[in-house]
Amino acid sequence: MRFDADWMSRADDRILEHLSEDGPDTPKEMADSDRVRFSRQHINARCKTLVEYGLLVHLGNGVYDITREGEQYLAGDLDARDLDPE
Repeated sequence: MRFDADWMSRADDRILEHLSEDGPDTPKEMADSDRVRFSRQHINARCKTLVEYGLLVHLGNGVYDITREGEQYLAGDLDARDLDPE
């Protein structure tokens, strides 16, 4: 069971799952995939928020990857309500 927070949106789990399973990617590539199904603009905004809370890391050139904390959240081992923005 995952423990999400009020600041999270429906897209966040899809983004985290995509990066966990497929590796680093750009918002455009995520938007083009069948898994995420949100606009590139929305995914880009959500990725920036997920970086602020430590669930993603920005690798540069628009590429994002999931962090250890992001993997822990997906596994149900981390409560996103306990995260503070950086």
